[in-house]
Amino acid sequence: MARVPEITNREQLPESDRPNFDAIMESRGRVAPPYSYFLNAPDIASRMEQTLYFSRFMTGIDKKVKELAICTLARELNAEFEWAAHSREAVEAGVRPEAVQAVRNKTTPDGLTPDEATVVAYVQQLLRPPYRISDAAYDAMKKLLGPEHIAQMTCILGAYSMLAVAMNAFAIEAPEGADKLPL
Repeated sequence: MARVPEITNREQLPESDRPNFDAIMESRGRVAPPYSYFLNAPDIASRMEQTLYFSRFMTGIDKKVKELAICTLARELNAEFEWAAHSREAVEAGVRPEAVQAVRNKTTPDGLTPDEATVVAYVQQLLRPPYRISDAAYDAMKKLLGPEHIAQMTCILGAYSMLAVAMNAFAIEAPEGADKLPL
């Protein structure tokens, strides 16, 4: 059970915070998880929605690369909610199911193509001690994405890390019937 209340109705917020609810509703067409939980801090919820919207839909990064990176982040942080959403989206975007399963089962780099291994290594190095990316991993990712997109990707990973940490702290679980991570 979630540790914070879910806010699904604008009347649950004080009048001064309702524009944040409205902004999420306008952008997404609904207020649903994770934003329905983040609205316990309305200003942050609105800003997170803007950042994550830009991250997902406004960058020039290939969707397959982006979704594989987000899946890897979700797996590294054991973020069930993110995993449930993005493992499905990754496959829909064209990521090979074998690559998604390798990330899920922590068997990487086995079963990955060279480009997939580049993305996964970059994310894993960033999220594992000592939390630094080797020159080789950085150079490979830069070659794959280019300078502008590697900067965007790194910031996207920061935004999704914030999302994962909050969802884990609030005990927000994956929807019923979604793919669950083995912990």
